[in-house]
Amino acid sequence: MLQDPLADALTVIKNGERIGKGKCVVKATKLIGSILKVMEDNNYIGAFETIEDGKGGIFKVELKGKIIDTRVVKPRFAVGVGGYEKFEKRFLPARNIGLLIVSTPKGVMDHKKAKEHKLGGRLLSYIY
Repeated sequence: MLQDPLADALTVIKNGERIGKGKCVVKATKLIGSILKVMEDNNYIGAFETIEDGKGGIFKVELKGKIIDTRVVKPRFAVGVGGYEKFEKRFLPARNIGLLIVSTPKGVMDHKKAKEHKLGGRLLSYIY
């Protein structure tokens, strides 16, 4: 039984990248789909497709080899509009490298887009 499907999905993606696979398969949920969309928009992964398997579905993810590390942020910290800098220093290796993925009232997005729209939210994960 999976304890945290998001953490498991990100681990599968990271491990697939490290061993040089071209594709990997992760369990499908709405949250994982939203995070994969953000990763795809920022060119960390290629296209992904949903495959219905009768148990809730899976995502087939095309890997590009650009991910060094990706993890879930636990606990899911609340972050205000001006509070992104603190978490960038904490989770990302350097300035302008990587993304924090945030759940906002307008949907899941990266921290740069959230800053543009002046939105706070909950930190879900980071990637670089």
